[in-house]
Amino acid sequence: MSYFRTARPVWPEGRATEMNQHVGFRAVLPPIEVGPVVLHVAASSVYRVHVGGDFVGHGPARGPHGRFRVDAWDLTEHLGDGDTLVAVEVVGYNVNSYYLLDQPAFLLAEVRAGDAVLASTAGAGIRFEATLLHDHVQRVERYSVARTFSEAFRLGPESYRWRTDPAGPFEPVPCDIGAAPPLLPRRVPYPDFRIAEPERLVATGRIERGEMPAEPYRDWTITGLGPDLKGYREEEFEVSPSLDWQAVRLVEIAPASAPLAFPLDIPAQTFRLLDLGINRTGFIGLRLRCAEPTRLYVLFDEILTGGTVDPRRLRCLNILDCRIEPGTVEVETMEPYTLRYLQLVVLDGACTVEAVRLRTYDNPEADRAAFASGDERLDRLFEAGRETLRQNALDLLMDCPSRERAGWPCDSFFTARAARLLTGSTSVEEAFLENYVLAPQLESLPAGMLPMNYPADHPNGDFLGVRDAQFIPNWPLWLVLQLEEYLERSGDQAMIDAFAPKVRGLFAWFERYRNEHGLLEDLPGWVFVEWSKANEFVTGVNVPTNMLWAAALDAAGRLYAEAAWCGEAQRLRETIAAQAFDGAFFVDQALHEDGVLQRTEHSTETCQYYAFYFGVASPETHGALWEMLRRDFGPARDAERVHPDVHPAAMLNGYFLRLELLGRYGHGHQALDEALAYFEPMVEATGTLWEHAAPSASCCHGFASHVVVTLCRHVFGTREGCNPGTRTKAALPRTGRGSKRDDSHT
Repeated sequence: MSYFRTARPVWPEGRATEMNQHVGFRAVLPPIEVGPVVLHVAASSVYRVHVGGDFVGHGPARGPHGRFRVDAWDLTEHLGDGDTLVAVEVVGYNVNSYYLLDQPAFLLAEVRAGDAVLASTAGAGIRFEATLLHDHVQRVERYSVARTFSEAFRLGPESYRWRTDPAGPFEPVPCDIGAAPPLLPRRVPYPDFRIAEPERLVATGRIERGEMPAEPYRDWTITGLGPDLKGYREEEFEVSPSLDWQAVRLVEIAPASAPLAFPLDIPAQTFRLLDLGINRTGFIGLRLRCAEPTRLYVLFDEILTGGTVDPRRLRCLNILDCRIEPGTVEVETMEPYTLRYLQLVVLDGACTVEAVRLRTYDNPEADRAAFASGDERLDRLFEAGRETLRQNALDLLMDCPSRERAGWPCDSFFTARAARLLTGSTSVEEAFLENYVLAPQLESLPAGMLPMNYPADHPNGDFLGVRDAQFIPNWPLWLVLQLEEYLERSGDQAMIDAFAPKVRGLFAWFERYRNEHGLLEDLPGWVFVEWSKANEFVTGVNVPTNMLWAAALDAAGRLYAEAAWCGEAQRLRETIAAQAFDGAFFVDQALHEDGVLQRTEHSTETCQYYAFYFGVASPETHGALWEMLRRDFGPARDAERVHPDVHPAAMLNGYFLRLELLGRYGHGHQALDEALAYFEPMVEATGTLWEHAAPSASCCHGFASHVVVTLCRHVFGTREGCNPGTRTKAALPRTGRGSKRDDSHT
């Protein structure tokens, strides 16, 4: 398929691999009589489009290494009667991350009316010219270890005139011209970029600027730079807000005495704290008027800490450093951020804030489903699940829209169900899986192993503060389980067939680590079960991992008609049931001692749920254990008093496996009650659902949107994975799964 007629990729000469380079491209179109007029665009790393001064779009949707997705923006309604300025801002990051691939920067753009090329990069029609932009400070700190750079601004009244006025200041620079790379369709819906505004003024206060601490805190995005984590070093920074903020003290915080109203005056050494009402994700925008040079910090976060914003709570740099010249300026971030609270702090000078907005960046199709249970608490929980999904299913199934914006299997197994239910589509899941299908074998991973998240860079070293954290062997096994459900949701046999070589290569890798009992032992990489004590018992034979391995073998056996895999899965379940059950609980770990495999004494709540979820146990085979789990465990359990030797579960994925099992075995009402107990505090605090039970990390995490599946299943009797309003053939038998699923759906 040809996406471009004549355009070729361009970038300022010699700068394609320069870190954090912001470039502006523009073309001035004459009056156009015949439409529609469409801008086709692909880029690395990210771009933003304005036409006639109007915001049009942001992209691209992410693709795998060496392939780039193409967007098409209809410009017709933005064209004027006279000349129209089409402006595209692009930033090339050129650092490794879990968010955007470290690939040379380029812009490939073409404006067409039908088949006629009106403007292009290095092709027919009017040529897009390039200029180096200076509104963003280039040498800044990384935003997080998993994302690219933070944003700092130097702004004046003329900063954005280049993109609004054909006569505005613009210094063209020559560009290198490259060959068109392999291209892919966008596949996923375009955002509608709704505008959200603050709902209330929470507090006002004063600050004092003092001395920097003798040993200021430096995050690993500063101390850990090197071949495995690229970025600018501290001695290269042009600004360093994470360090400078440590010399600022809040000396007064007062609840707001008046409602929020604009314009909002902020004198020097004061702040205003604003509330968006719930957690949202998008581009922060401000219109500011300054009578003198001003330095403004914009702090933001999902929650308040001690009545104010802690910009490092999430180990991200949630500070926008704005240096503003006198006059009126508008600024909008190039990157999306997640926040409920926004704190505007004037360090020097003074400013009047004329407007604050958040241009949302999420999936508009999440609004397609309706939910009305008659129970206000359940309805609010559903809306929190919807909001969580909306922000985490943009161009792929993400873990969180804040710290990482990364596509992790296991998370995606749960998020994909919610996405199908809420949007009526598998388009985002298809793009997520397509990226994996087309991913090359990464040099940093052993042959056959799939990335633990993708598209992402996985260099050697302790990239997440975990030794040898390049891959998680468990996560591709969850991806195999997701493939089977994806086929049921979509009917996309071609995707399943395309995955076959990767699944076979993955299983061949695991075969190397089977012991004399057929169990996986001493797996390399970051063996990960969940963020709980379950992750401390992963050496030797990790029982939950082996339960998951059996389930993946079974699923792949059904997908690819490999009876041997299904037979091996059943043998594994029998071996695990015989060796890992101590008479009361399943034990998480076994170790070889004097040549003999011995159970340890470590048991976790999550291991029990794995046993039942993956068919190692059932109420028929382990009735006393199931009844104990149902009665004594869950959100009301006091773990220090009730079964203190069984370590509690965490959100991913213990909580959700428990809710799944309660429903599977006929306790739907209990599942609803426990869902409220688990998640209602989150609904109250942020209107979204979290990574952990406490707000110690992301407060909008994609997998947690699975609660909408729980609610619909037990309130309405729906079943995820089916086309609304139809019935499907009964699913193939799944050993140990789905024994009491309700096949009715609306």
